[in-house]
Amino acid sequence: MKALVTGISGFAGSHLADYLLSQNVEVFGMVRSGSKLERLGNAIGRIRLVECDLREEQAVHRVVKTLRPDLIFHLGAQSSVPVSWSSPIDTLHNNIAGQIHLMDAVRLSGIDCKIQIAASSEAYGSVQPREVPLKETNPLRPLSPYAVSKATQELLGYQYFKSYGLPIVVTRAFNHIGPRQSDNFVASSFARQIARIEKGESPPVLYVGNLEACRDFTDVRDVVRAYWLALKEGEPGEIYNVASGECRPIRELLERLLSLAAVEIKVKQDPDRLRPADAATLYGDYSKLERKTGWRPEIPFSRTLEDLLEDWRKAQ
Repeated sequence: MKALVTGISGFAGSHLADYLLSQNVEVFGMVRSGSKLERLGNAIGRIRLVECDLREEQAVHRVVKTLRPDLIFHLGAQSSVPVSWSSPIDTLHNNIAGQIHLMDAVRLSGIDCKIQIAASSEAYGSVQPREVPLKETNPLRPLSPYAVSKATQELLGYQYFKSYGLPIVVTRAFNHIGPRQSDNFVASSFARQIARIEKGESPPVLYVGNLEACRDFTDVRDVVRAYWLALKEGEPGEIYNVASGECRPIRELLERLLSLAAVEIKVKQDPDRLRPADAATLYGDYSKLERKTGWRPEIPFSRTLEDLLEDWRKAQ
């Protein structure tokens, strides 16, 4: 079986490469020119990388026509909410145009290929307290350009499924964390700051944004296993939440990471880390995915945080 992974050099993509290799899948990865490949580690010698920018229509068509994959895991995207506020047009163009090019490439090549679209819980956006835990049927009220782009990706996936019969499955993942994550994301930002402070590279002050928001955190290694099961056993045209089912305040995340630190650290709020709009509470119901595939999160939250912090300690 041959799988093509877009965004393979990214956080989730690198973990997905590891998982697919463990399932004896032949793995091809789409990367942009100049992409950093450090996250792929030992997987580099066991996968084939193809240079291609999803925004370049003809290049995408050539890759798909040449490789003729059985499975496509579409993870390639501008994935940072803060970056989307500063670069909304680039975020929308990258995430929407890239997916259209990929789906059209599959459609026009006539290959029998299942496609997974990695959507995001950020699309839920403004959530009422009575609506949690969130089910796939909940209204989408996106609160950032990134969230708008991911909601659009979902709708495009459904349109291509209905219009052209493409076997597309959408996974709507909540916050996933773990080793190799960029410090553009909250847990990894905290962990990197702690690692730098421990090594004396920064003063003993950790800068934070909104600590009162409540989020659903799942280990990235559980998330990529969900992607595999959703595409393998999920129903085309359907959306599946990938979540832990638990809501944890950002403050708890911070306190648990600080408890693992080897030095005393003060906490200070940084106004630049606050978002223009931020949902107060987001956590999901993953029962639909569990009923269909048997998936449920397995890695304890404590292990995830330990592995994340240790990863940054090694990186400093």
